[in-house]
Amino acid sequence: MALPLNVASSSSVAADNRSIDALRSSAARDPKSAIKQAAKQFEALFMQELMKSMRAATMSSGMLDNAGTQMGTEMLDTQFAQQMTGLPGGLSEAIAKQLERQMGGTNAVAATPGAVAPAANAAPLRGAEAVTDVGSRQAQFVRLHTESARSAETQSGIPASYMVAQAAHESGWGKREILNADGSTSHNLFGIKAGPGWKGAVAEITTTEYVDGQPRKVVAKFRAYGSYAESFNDYARLMKESPRYSQVLANSSTPRGFSEGLQRAGYATDPAYADKLTRVINTTLRLQRAVI
Repeated sequence: MALPLNVASSSSVAADNRSIDALRSSAARDPKSAIKQAAKQFEALFMQELMKSMRAATMSSGMLDNAGTQMGTEMLDTQFAQQMTGLPGGLSEAIAKQLERQMGGTNAVAATPGAVAPAANAAPLRGAEAVTDVGSRQAQFVRLHTESARSAETQSGIPASYMVAQAAHESGWGKREILNADGSTSHNLFGIKAGPGWKGAVAEITTTEYVDGQPRKVVAKFRAYGSYAESFNDYARLMKESPRYSQVLANSSTPRGFSEGLQRAGYATDPAYADKLTRVINTTLRLQRAVI
């Protein structure tokens, strides 16, 4: 039985440190399980403090009360708190859901008409990119593409963080890359379609577009590149040279302005595209501060 946190003993401190180390190790191996464990610990601490407050409000000290009886009471409260923790619909379940939302970011990928469409046909990350933790996947995505985005920033003037975020949104943080016929990645992170003027390689896939606000499955051709850096450079060139997106550059001083500019220019048919992209940009900015 774990001793309560407010029992000042070297054994309790050691136990707490071991619990923290075990939780960190679990987070590296299985983040979803670690979230549930952390949520249960928060709930147990809350229930323990609640019971302590209830005892203080309803019970008075007696002649037989001493340090030993107090410790016994606290240990009993700890046991009761653990038994009441982790029940369906309880506080730990709500905490776990909130933590998962904060770690997960957005998984929605919007469809794009005309010259541009969303990344589809999900492709798992491979090699050094392959990670199981959603939060780690996002951080890895930022690390992997920030240098290419910074290079493209010198061409377009669009902040590198915005481009990394849009690539993340379109590709589902790399989980839904556009694939070639042989299953290899096309390196097309921005879902740019292969129009009549495109002379390079092409990947043909089924994707989703919104028509009159309703999603529709369509078959479309997308540009294929030899590297992710080529994808960023081609996107930067499109943003800079196409009159269609001139106002995007003029309103790129804020995440909201940039996202709304793209939606007004018709980059995506999803009516919620600007809101979704703004959230991903803010997530990317936080990640860059943490990992770059």
